[in-house]
Amino acid sequence: MWDHEVEILRWVHILSMVYWLGGEWGVFQTSYNVVNRHLSLDERRRHMETAYRIDILARTGIILLLPLGLHMGHLYGLQPLGGNWLVLMWVLVAGWVGLAWGAFFARETDLGIRLTKVDEAIRYFLIPALLYIGISSLMGNGPLTVDTGSYWYPSKIIVYSLMLVIGLLLRFTMRSWTMRFRKLAMGPDPQEEAALEREIGFARYLAYVYWIGISGTCFLGAVKPF
Repeated sequence: MWDHEVEILRWVHILSMVYWLGGEWGVFQTSYNVVNRHLSLDERRRHMETAYRIDILARTGIILLLPLGLHMGHLYGLQPLGGNWLVLMWVLVAGWVGLAWGAFFARETDLGIRLTKVDEAIRYFLIPALLYIGISSLMGNGPLTVDTGSYWYPSKIIVYSLMLVIGLLLRFTMRSWTMRFRKLAMGPDPQEEAALEREIGFARYLAYVYWIGISGTCFLGAVKPF
């Protein structure tokens, strides 16, 4: 094992967590102007563009946290899959990151919406898989190596997977912006405005839970309380 492998992985892990938490705060604040009817549509679009540019770093961070955690987990002896499995994992994650950035670059097009839906579909399989791994490992049924002092690891996986659920719901909201602003560009539409405000209002409540959960994920990894 390379002497500084764990240290570098930990450093990137911290950066990913910072971009995840900070990025979500930036999108949250920008969303106020996205739904502000007193602003011109062009001005609101500019704020939406800012939100997308902030959000892609948060999306990248949340994706990278999983392989970084699993890689370090192997080095710490907490999960058994290493070697070629880690190589395959990073190749797949590189493709996932590329997909997320492809959706970002094509965000105002139908292609961007399709790519975003593929990105979302990955989470439909990943979330239940992570929940199963975390819960079954806490119950002593594997596949993670859990003993006194390492229960934090599957617990962190469970919290992370639950945050993916909330993140997915927030992705739905942002994806709908493109379609709704297309309709608003055709002229005033009170129904679309009301739907936009309702969706973002709900997303803001989710965001508070999101920040608590992200902080909890960070706490488990940093403090390792049990």
